[in-house]
Amino acid sequence: MNFAASLPRIQAAIGSLRSQASEPVCAYVYDLDALAAHARHMREALPMGCEIYYAAKANADAPILKALAPWVHGFEAASGGELRWLRSQQASKPLLLGGPGKLDSELAEAIAEPGCTLHVESLGELRRLGAISQNMQRQVTLFLRMNIAVEGMGESRLVMGGKPTPFGMDESDLAQAVALLREYPLLTFEGFHFHLMSHQHDAALQLRLVDAYLDIAQRWEHEHGLTVRTVNAGGGFGVDYAQPENSFDWTSFCEGLRERLGRRPGAPVLRFEPGRFVSVACGWYVMEVLDIKRSHGEHFAVARGGTHHFRTPPAQGHDHPFQVIRGDNEPVLRNAHVTLVGQLCTPKDVLARQQPVNELAIGDCLAFPLAGAYAWNISHQNFLMHAPPRMMYLGSE
Repeated sequence: MNFAASLPRIQAAIGSLRSQASEPVCAYVYDLDALAAHARHMREALPMGCEIYYAAKANADAPILKALAPWVHGFEAASGGELRWLRSQQASKPLLLGGPGKLDSELAEAIAEPGCTLHVESLGELRRLGAISQNMQRQVTLFLRMNIAVEGMGESRLVMGGKPTPFGMDESDLAQAVALLREYPLLTFEGFHFHLMSHQHDAALQLRLVDAYLDIAQRWEHEHGLTVRTVNAGGGFGVDYAQPENSFDWTSFCEGLRERLGRRPGAPVLRFEPGRFVSVACGWYVMEVLDIKRSHGEHFAVARGGTHHFRTPPAQGHDHPFQVIRGDNEPVLRNAHVTLVGQLCTPKDVLARQQPVNELAIGDCLAFPLAGAYAWNISHQNFLMHAPPRMMYLGSE
């Protein structure tokens, strides 16, 4: 997670933002060149027989998708709205549609969409998909998403499988799912989808999970007379916001993959669906300091914006890292600790608590890195009806 290289470009962008508007700065700034370089590294580090699909739920801004398109094999949507948006922006790329609770209209839309594959979450959804495909007389390619328990898989902040969840089918459902596949001849089975953990920081554990996915897919292939062309191993590669150097080690993971796949000749294609890990480091949220005050012995910096724009810190439960971009005013604070807050009428509008600063003045900007994923798009944007942040994209679109 190297975001420091973008800092000079972010500082220059803040200068440009100041010159373009009379009001205090509040903006998202995205380094598209850094994004493309990171995606290229991820793609080139993967061994043969592996694919990357970008999970657009992380950040589906059109310039983000365009920067990623040369380096990903396709895009994953989690709703009909995302599916339509992805097709409008990336007409030539293969698409996936996943997620629980798909509407019949969304299933029909995916079936009608050339080059779209579905992740089926339940027996009920599989029946509906079969009936819709039969009614439309359209072939549909699908994965069965399975919720399995893997011994020793450990824990993460967001466990998606191996316990009761809305995601995927139990192994006990598989025989019935296979019978439904045979009942509806227009359903084409591509393989299995596994996604048990998000916020996963341990590359060695992720390799063990991949081994388990491939082993169980091979067993089910023989037991149920299936042909598994692809195993989708999901995403969930973790980002440590508080200590970015402890984020998931993609390079060592890919080295381990290469070694393991070398021992599995004829293995199915292995597909990954990262989102946060791909785009998080390209984005910065920038707030200009409006006021600095002391309350009951603690310092607060009130800045333009807040968690209605940048919900990541409270959603993840951390003090977000930041850089102070100094302006021209005399510092109000020197060598002090300060809590960084926004403009909302709630004590929960906190981006970082009691953080050390060397100098801070009204008119300085607070630049929060790691804001390129699950940030603006997950925020309660209309709360108090503040103006939205400006959007700036650095580099070629």
